[in-house]
Amino acid sequence: MSKKLLDIIFASEKRKNVLLLLLDGAKEMNTLLDLLETSRNSLLPQIRFLEDHYLVNHYNDTYELTSIGKLIAEKMVPLLETIDVLDCDIDYWGTRYLNFIPPHLLQNIDKLGKCKVITPAFTDIYKLNEEILETSPISKSHYGIVTFYHPLFPQFLSKMISNNVNVHMIVSQPVMEGFRTEHSIEFEQLMQSELLHFSVYNGNMSFVGFACNDYYFMMRLLKNNGEYDTKYILCNNKEALEWGKELFAHCLKSSTSIDNTTSKFD
Repeated sequence: MSKKLLDIIFASEKRKNVLLLLLDGAKEMNTLLDLLETSRNSLLPQIRFLEDHYLVNHYNDTYELTSIGKLIAEKMVPLLETIDVLDCDIDYWGTRYLNFIPPHLLQNIDKLGKCKVITPAFTDIYKLNEEILETSPISKSHYGIVTFYHPLFPQFLSKMISNNVNVHMIVSQPVMEGFRTEHSIEFEQLMQSELLHFSVYNGNMSFVGFACNDYYFMMRLLKNNGEYDTKYILCNNKEALEWGKELFAHCLKSSTSIDNTTSKFD
């Protein structure tokens, strides 16, 4: 696309929004005016710019995308949605290590939508996320990957299993050691349930962890330099949940499953 065409599209918020609105189909001028909350005198010159560059046609005061206009507008959507994801806190995203995410998921990071970047209060830095704690026990399934051990893990797993939640967990070797030394009896009891699907990740994890249930997707990322801080992202749209499950499936390929016949500790 030439720089001139880029300017035509993105130098005006009205022109950009007209293209996006017309993706849904042809619209009368009055409809566009209502949706954009503007006047005919203000909008008409912008639409003429789009017409002059073969992006929009009109007939009887009705406007529609040309073939070129539709092609460009369709490409605009994922770009703008990706910008929305990163724009929620560019300082956070710009300082995070993302290379562990497989290319097809990184290219579709726009699916996360407008996530929140959460910075826990000092008194809450060692607490598990409340939204996940509250909603996982009422979900049909829970997917989690953790690289740190927390004493509430056995209780949390037990509550989900008691509520017939299908629990899929991937843990690092240090977390497994935490179960080994702190809660071996509880873990053996949990592993008797067919609802718990437990795996150990083979190798080093280059992120802190994430959790995904029927309501939320939460992800803790490391900084580019490998350092950890307490910030994390929290998303609650349907496409973000599917994105999280795909990331879990990717990590599962590099993990070793543990079932109730192999879970006993030496």
